[in-house]
Amino acid sequence: MKKSYFRKIGAYLLCLVTVVFLCTGCGSEESTSSDGKTKVVLNEVAHSVFYAPMYVAIEEGYFEEEGIALTLVTGFGADKTMTAVLTGEADIGFMGSESTIYTYAGGTADYVVNFAQLTQRAGNFLVAREPIEDFKWDMLKGKTVLGGRAGGMPEMVFEYILEKNNIDPATEVQIDQSIDFGSTAAAFSGGQGDFTVEFEPHATALEQKGDGYVVASLGEDSGYVPYTSFSAKKSYLEEHEETVQAFTNALQKGLDYVKTHTPAEIAKVIAPQFEETDIDTLTTIVERYYNQETWKENLIFEEESFTLLQNILEDSGVLEQRVPYEELVTTSFAESAVK
Repeated sequence: MKKSYFRKIGAYLLCLVTVVFLCTGCGSEESTSSDGKTKVVLNEVAHSVFYAPMYVAIEEGYFEEEGIALTLVTGFGADKTMTAVLTGEADIGFMGSESTIYTYAGGTADYVVNFAQLTQRAGNFLVAREPIEDFKWDMLKGKTVLGGRAGGMPEMVFEYILEKNNIDPATEVQIDQSIDFGSTAAAFSGGQGDFTVEFEPHATALEQKGDGYVVASLGEDSGYVPYTSFSAKKSYLEEHEETVQAFTNALQKGLDYVKTHTPAEIAKVIAPQFEETDIDTLTTIVERYYNQETWKENLIFEEESFTLLQNILEDSGVLEQRVPYEELVTTSFAESAVK
């Protein structure tokens, strides 16, 4: 598994490095909407209830209040989201911050910097074929698990948990990384794997169909992990400080709403973002994330969290040399957004 793993992460890094050099010198110009608001394109790694505070900010009009006309695009993978940011297709990316480390290692001067951390726990769940009342992680020994992309946070946090439980992910568990992002639930329903690692709403959907049962939360078992953050090219942050501050202010309002409202109220607000999901299911999913303290109280990306991220990257074998926190994280916007 290790050779295959390094080939995959090597290909991913090569892709990012290529984009870095193609886009060196690419600038970004702000434009305004017909009502005078600043246009901002945000590319999110996935569209998931996991990111509820961001959708609250959208649906409650907080971005408009801050003078931003937001366009939300789903990248369907951190590699695609990062590429959109580097090529200028997106102004801001929302993804696992490990991608900013990979890009920094590519050697570009205009690297991507994290400015706001939204989630502090993993948002995926381990799903089994049958209910397991007293699940233990060593039950995965000798089993096949449908995992995530090599070098991505879902996969690395999963392996981090295995290692915390004295399980070698390379030799004691067969992790299938051949299935595209977002397709693992369908593959599991089709009979592939003994377990699968799923985000919502796929985990709950598997339960509703009777095809699987949530037996563990990776968010609870991994502890506090800097899972997803907002980032932009260094040049964008420097040239558009007011816009980034306004964007961050809107996000903080979304976090504040989540802190002071019930899962049912949150679900009702974000329902337009998930029209295919009924309100009862949506409430169940929000409550699951709410109860495990998925979201931060503020958007400040602390150095301790960045150190933990690099620990996970080192343990996974994808980080040869640590990168400086001061270069890849700025907290000024998040600090100013806290009321």
